[in-house]
Amino acid sequence: MTSALIVIDAQRALFETSPPPFEAGEVLARINALADRARAGGVPVVYVQHESPGTELAHGAPGWALDPRLTPAGHDIRVRKTTADSFLRTDLAQRLATLGVTQLVVCGYATEFCVDTTVRRAAALGMPVTLAADAHTTHDKPHADGGRIRAHHNATLPAISSFGVKIAAVPAAELYAGASPR
Repeated sequence: MTSALIVIDAQRALFETSPPPFEAGEVLARINALADRARAGGVPVVYVQHESPGTELAHGAPGWALDPRLTPAGHDIRVRKTTADSFLRTDLAQRLATLGVTQLVVCGYATEFCVDTTVRRAAALGMPVTLAADAHTTHDKPHADGGRIRAHHNATLPAISSFGVKIAAVPAAELYAGASPR
């Protein structure tokens, strides 16, 4: 199987907040290390950026930019989206198909929205998904803090079997140790 790394919404307006998302700096460092290992193995890296006109996330606005702590390469793929689903009304599926990608590793922001929705959509499209278990994050919510939200999704997404493909949650350091995920 051919893999791609999908980095979702690691953008300035979402990370440069007070308070920041759970383990923001650590998550961005894990994403960088994961992307470096993926590139070293010839795995495509895709940065998905959310946009919303008239907000800090308007296309081209400072907040729309990737967080400056990230280290994207010039040949990495960029995808613009307007919903929590990285596939809906985007060219992500076509780009992945053109590259022969049949499975994904997913990381980024926000665990309970864009990460969750994209993982489920990819599985619904028949692609096995590995969630980089410690390389996705979110802000604290009234019902649960960001760490608990991440732990919840790391436990529940792999429990979904109805899509017919495997969803796994694996620590980022264990992914792309060679040229493909575990």
